[in-house]
Amino acid sequence: MEYDFTLKYQLAADDCDLDEIVERLAEAGCDDATIGVGQPGRIALVFAREGTSALQALLSALENVKQAVPTARLVEAAPDFVGLTDVADVAGVSRQNMRKLMLSHAADFPIPVHEGNPSVWHLSDVLTWLTTRGGYDIEPNVLEVARSAKQINLAKEARQIEPLVKRQLEYLVA
Repeated sequence: MEYDFTLKYQLAADDCDLDEIVERLAEAGCDDATIGVGQPGRIALVFAREGTSALQALLSALENVKQAVPTARLVEAAPDFVGLTDVADVAGVSRQNMRKLMLSHAADFPIPVHEGNPSVWHLSDVLTWLTTRGGYDIEPNVLEVARSAKQINLAKEARQIEPLVKRQLEYLVA
């Protein structure tokens, strides 16, 4: 099956020859990605990758990028962090409809990752919630990619937790 996702990276200061990076990415197997280089020091790869699962497709892409640009640091695997407008687009409803659902089901609507202006959610959390409610046409492979992207982003962030804090958290949330 083919899975669509985006990987966003920060480039190392000494590895910013974009033409060379694009060539290395193609040689490493990222020829199924459209490469965006609009922001200085950043690169985004929009993949349409075949895989036995979304996670396998994402992991193989991460491996290919690591091989081509070992100094690049993953910023985000997407789709994951989204606002209500993004969720509405995926679910095929209006933003106003999503907002109404969020407000009228405040007790069980997924908790945002960041609450503010705008609030941000994990896409997979909201899509799973919508799926359990029924009546929404959520493509299974989109949900699978969103779940896999969330896991990759959580793993990336978890590596940055201080050992002492990690031990204390493991005790408190067990």
